[in-house]
Amino acid sequence: MAPGVVAAVKDSYDKYGNASSMHAYGREASEAVEQARHQLAVLIGAGDSEIVFTSGGSESDNTVFNLVRDMIDNGSTRNRIVTTTIEHPAIIETCKFLVKRGYRIDYAPVDRTGKLRMDRFVELLGSDVALVSVMAGNNETGTIQNIPEITALAHKCGALMHTDAVQAIGKMLVDVKKWGVDYLSLSAHKFYGPKGVGALYVRQGAPFEAFVKGGHQEGGKRAGTYNTAAIVGMGVAAELAAADIDQERTHLWKLRERLREGILRTVPDVVVNGHPTDCLPGTLNVSFPRAEGESILLMLDIQGIAVSTGSACATGSLEPSYVLLAGGLDVELAHGSIRFSLGRYNTEADIDYVLDKLPPIIARLREISTR
Repeated sequence: MAPGVVAAVKDSYDKYGNASSMHAYGREASEAVEQARHQLAVLIGAGDSEIVFTSGGSESDNTVFNLVRDMIDNGSTRNRIVTTTIEHPAIIETCKFLVKRGYRIDYAPVDRTGKLRMDRFVELLGSDVALVSVMAGNNETGTIQNIPEITALAHKCGALMHTDAVQAIGKMLVDVKKWGVDYLSLSAHKFYGPKGVGALYVRQGAPFEAFVKGGHQEGGKRAGTYNTAAIVGMGVAAELAAADIDQERTHLWKLRERLREGILRTVPDVVVNGHPTDCLPGTLNVSFPRAEGESILLMLDIQGIAVSTGSACATGSLEPSYVLLAGGLDVELAHGSIRFSLGRYNTEADIDYVLDKLPPIIARLREISTR
């Protein structure tokens, strides 16, 4: 978390009243919550009333899909969902759940760079589509999709449009009005806020049904006692992200390119995954043939370097990344892929340290694999 966020969270514990209560302590907490709502709305170009606080991106994604399921169950003539093969597990697993129960889901493919194949996507659209859901920036490869164009096509056929923008917020300019989306998911920890708190943007006038039912919080849109400290922290993180977006992108892209160029220079026979330019500045996904991804991860971890073999939500799975496979990468390369995630507090010295430790690790693993 950003230092300013940590300070704000600590200070917020003095606002111990329930933000839903009418007494003075409750009103003080409520004012802090509403300030955070405004800070978040400014970050994405939304109105304050269009922000619904949630526990994070996964809940926000599930809320939208549950809403559409209710619409279908209530007899809507639009009874099909179109998404992509590279969505976050919060959407992929939800779709698997829905398919088992007889709901119709179609998956649009991507090309080798992770870009949506627009010709195939358009073929899937029709008057029976209730929802289109396409992530803004991929969590494994960093590839960015053209959300305004996709939204226009979805709306042309009368469908609602949702984007999982968890990875994009704070790393690229996000404007829900320019994008035209009906729903957008985000999570605070991706822009240096607390973990376990996020939000769902719901365009004014867009259909909505509460996923978490109970009390009157969020105008009846999401029940549950407010996590005031986390929400306050998210608000401060949003304000900082809005102020630093250009500097952040420049800094991260410089580090990413230093790392990418260094790996290509010092490690033979590697494959860089994702789009070369339309990608999030803090994400670099590289495949190392003849070196197994989990082994690379563990050996880097010993050196104090934290990387991933894919989505953090897929940790524990020995299956190769479905995101990379969807883009046409073969199984061996997918098994040998590593995602490097860079952030505000990384430095060129960090990159140079990785470039010092990584080449001998890959060489050692390749030597073992040939025995």
